[in-house]
Formats: sequence, structure tokens, C-alpha cells
Amino acid sequence: MPQRLPDDPRLRRLVSAQLSRRKMLMGAGGLTLAGLLAACGTGGTGTTSAAGGATPAEDLSDSEKVVNWANWTLYLDYDDKAQTYPSLDAFSKATGIKANYSEDIDGNDTYFGKVQGQLAAGQDIGQDIITLTDWMTARLIRLGYTQELDLANIPNSANLLENLKNVDFDPGRKHSLTWQSGFAGIAWNKEAVPGGLRTVSDLWKPELKGRVEVLDEMRDTMGLLLLDNGVDISGQWGTAEFDSALEVLSKQISDGQIRQVKGNSYKEDLISGDALAVFAWSGDITQLNFEEGDKWEFALPDAGGTLWSDNMMVPIGSPHKANAEALMDYYYDPENAATVAAYVNYICPVQVPARPWRPSIRNWSRTR
Repeated sequence: MPQRLPDDPRLRRLVSAQLSRRKMLMGAGGLTLAGLLAACGTGGTGTTSAAGGATPAEDLSDSEKVVNWANWTLYLDYDDKAQTYPSLDAFSKATGIKANYSEDIDGNDTYFGKVQGQLAAGQDIGQDIITLTDWMTARLIRLGYTQELDLANIPNSANLLENLKNVDFDPGRKHSLTWQSGFAGIAWNKEAVPGGLRTVSDLWKPELKGRVEVLDEMRDTMGLLLLDNGVDISGQWGTAEFDSALEVLSKQISDGQIRQVKGNSYKEDLISGDALAVFAWSGDITQLNFEEGDKWEFALPDAGGTLWSDNMMVPIGSPHKANAEALMDYYYDPENAATVAAYVNYICPVQVPARPWRPSIRNWSRTR
């Protein structure tokens, strides 16, 4: 019998616009975060080469000692008391370049929607570095929306992990450098869900109705749903498997089980208690536990989770490319990379010396 297609065309367009094959982590239920952090590295999604288009902006770095950086939330070491980013302050002190940092990115699609028109016109979007996920990085490079990096200005880029140096969407890393990598899985309020969750299907329990959220990053949401349906998403699958997983998503939204589909802001709903169980990104939950008390648990479902990377790029209209390259070089120094890794608890893209630092897993429950 043919698979019945989900009856919400808006949902189908949202998912289909994003989803393509990506590398996934399979069957990793039961691993501790420390074990996962040891497995630094991921791959990327393929694209065609960058198209022609706008001309890169004139570089004013010599006369304008400033760099503007847009990133996701909870993604850089932060001093709550001083309300500053210590490593960024150290960069400015060492280089004389003023760094303006903003947590402007809540989701790949929403951010791209804000800046696409300006990028297409070659205009300055007010940021010299933007940090987006592999598939969106591939799109920007393909569209000609990024400037080619001068790796001579980033000698520490040699510290990039070997399996990240020649990703298929950016061979030779001419337009991007990995910021962090991480996992998508499930998370829950430990007091409200004392028995914990082992599978994606556990989020559909009646007692969680209206208190569940999934990610608007459809590669992660659909990846987790496909895995829960028993699909080997790193292998061969097609329309029937896709539609079956999409039908699950559509049903849980229409039935009110899923409260919202959200970007990085799902964290605020965990804090407020509006959401009790979510699709989540690993490092977010570690930081929430550190900042708000040890209230949440993160796990890769028994069927496995998704693996991704976010990448730093210089937009086509940025007038401070050399300053951006100086910042990238700073964070690719192993000591500075270690500072960030210890705070954000994602997967570090930088090779470290034989006498390594160890990321601190603060308030992290290793029980699975």
C-alpha cells in the first residue's frame, strides 16, 4: 500500500527545504559525554562549487581595528559576574582589535532569511564572522556569499583535525573553518520525568503532551525520527522512509503533543518549565545545568543521534576580513581552543598537544 503523505503542505515544504543526506552517529545510546568528546570530528554534506556574483568588500582592517562576530547562544566562554567573554577580551588585549560579539543566531534558516538579500547584493550585513551549520555553510559558499580566506593569516589553521581539513563542501578549507561540532539527542527535566527517556518515542507519552519541543534544524529532528523508525540514515533510504518519519512529526504537532518547533531558544522554555522534554544539542544542556542547577539530563537515544559541525565564515560584504582571520587564528591556538571547549562542552575541532587538557564536564550526569 502506498505511504500516505502528511497532509500539512507547510510542514512538508519546511522539511524538504532543509533535508538532505548527512553524516549521523548511529547506535550510540549508552555512551558518556566524555567518551563522545574523545571522538572529535565529523564530515559534511556535498555541494557544487561557489557561483560567481558579488565582489568582496575592500578590506579596511589596517585602519579599522574591529571585528564583529555573530554566533549561537551558549557558544563561548562567559563570565556571569563580569558579564564579559574572557577569551574574547584576551584576544582584544593581545591584538588591539575590538571584538563585538552577538548571539544573533537562533537557527540556520531564520538567520539566512534575515541576511540573504544583503548577501546577494554583496552588502555588509554588519558581521565579519558568521557561524552556521555544515549544510548552510555549503549553501553560502555555493552562492558566492563568502570571502576566500587567506590561510597565511591563519597559521593555526594547521591545527584543524585531519578529517575536517577537506570536507566536500569546502575542499582545502578556503572559505570556512569549523567552530565546534556536537550531537543532537533528547533531553528532559529530571524532576518532572524521574524515570528518564531512552527513545524518541518516549517523548510521545501522554503525560508529556504539550510540553515537548523539537528543533527547527530539520536535519536533526528528521534524523532522530528516522532513527527511531529503525532507518539506517547513514545508508540507503528513500521517500517511503522519509514520509513515514514526517508523518510522525505531523501527527505529534497536530495532536498537540509537540508544543513548538524551535531553534536555540528552546533553552528558555526548559528554564521556564514550559517544555519538559525536547530534542536538544548536547553542550546546551551541560551549560544549562551549570548555570541553572543540575535539572536536566541529555542522552543519545538508543537508536542513535545526529552529528554536525558549525563553521566560521567571512561574509562577502565584510570590510574586516584580516581582522576576522586574526580572530580565527587566535581560537585555533590549542590553549585558547581548550578554554572554549572547557566552557561550551562541544567537540573541539583543534588538535591538542600530547600532554592535553581535559574538557570539564560540569554538573553532567553520566547515567544513561
